[in-house]
Amino acid sequence: MRPTVTVIVMAKAPVAGFAKTRLIPALGAAGAAALAGRLLQHSVAQALGAALGPVELCCAPDHHHPAFARLGLPPGLVLSDQGDGDLGARMARAFERRLLGGGLALMIGTDAPALDAAVLQRAAEALSHTDAVFVPALDGGYALIGLRRAAPSLFSAMPWSTPAVMARTRERLAAAGLQHSELAPLADIDEAADLVHLPEQLRG
Repeated sequence: MRPTVTVIVMAKAPVAGFAKTRLIPALGAAGAAALAGRLLQHSVAQALGAALGPVELCCAPDHHHPAFARLGLPPGLVLSDQGDGDLGARMARAFERRLLGGGLALMIGTDAPALDAAVLQRAAEALSHTDAVFVPALDGGYALIGLRRAAPSLFSAMPWSTPAVMARTRERLAAAGLQHSELAPLADIDEAADLVHLPEQLRG
């Protein structure tokens, strides 16, 4: 029987000036926040549609923020808070919480609309045979990370939001003796030039 796979969706409240700030020059603060909301809803739908196990929406600043309630998110989500610290600290803490009781965990953001239920299912299958799985991003980061056990060295003092993230992560995986698999890379929607990768149904 396949181990339980939790999908953790890391998300910022879709609020103007807080979410998708690098898209503000192209879309305006309100437009960037609206897109963040659509991307969040899409990512949650794909995570639930993959039917791998629990889906946890890990929220910033916290899950009580009214912007999350306004989205009308589907039932069945586990809501949690990202807490303090940089992105790496928040990711590591979410993994540690979920992996403590056994099972596997996949973590995604809300920036890669091509990361659909089928990709999540392939990632879960790959993770059943290796220590870690990744979907690299075209910008040098990654859109998905999956782990069988906590690996804090992958998250500490990482140059987040730079093209070096995936390369640095591969180095740390090797140093830790962790075997990993990579699926095909996908586009993140972070800056104005990335909007060409945005599906029509998410354009609003």
